[in-house]
Amino acid sequence: MMHLGRKAMIAAMAASTLMVAGCATETTYRPATGQGFNRTGYSERRIEPDRFIVSFAGNSVTSRDTVERYLLFRAAELTLQNGFDYFVMANRDTDRQSQVYTTPGIGGFGGFGGYWGPAWRYYGRGFGWRTWDPWFGGFGPWDNGFDIRQIDRYEATAEIVMRHGPIPRDNLRAFNARSVVDTIGPSVVLPKAN
Repeated sequence: MMHLGRKAMIAAMAASTLMVAGCATETTYRPATGQGFNRTGYSERRIEPDRFIVSFAGNSVTSRDTVERYLLFRAAELTLQNGFDYFVMANRDTDRQSQVYTTPGIGGFGGFGGYWGPAWRYYGRGFGWRTWDPWFGGFGPWDNGFDIRQIDRYEATAEIVMRHGPIPRDNLRAFNARSVVDTIGPSVVLPKAN
């Protein structure tokens, strides 16, 4: 009987996770929080007095465009905070990270948590063993209670070098920090004040 309670608890946790994910909003522009796949926000690491590695990680509903825009904004903001005029992107990359979640459904294997239910297994040539259940699924080897979802998120990282003075005209990787802040700034979503 403890096995049934455990399955019910896992199903309830999976349902609440999916409900929270359904209500999620894009990552706001803020310092990074969390770890691993759950880390969101911006972070930077100083390599030399005028060189940083800057990153911005979004959650599963933050678009790649937003992640890259916030990275550029953070690079410009950091450049101004350190007293420089422009920055050069020495290196830049955007990584898509994926995780696959499998959640048990109400039925489990064989219906009603796997303990009872009119479910039949049969062997289909070319398909292997399959299950048919009139209440909790249709035909298929993974029917009856499993939901498989892939969650993607983006993280952009750049190595920037900060400089003083006017931008060299022939350097397409150089960005005027003040212009980037003025142009992108109005589209940046900050966390709501408490």
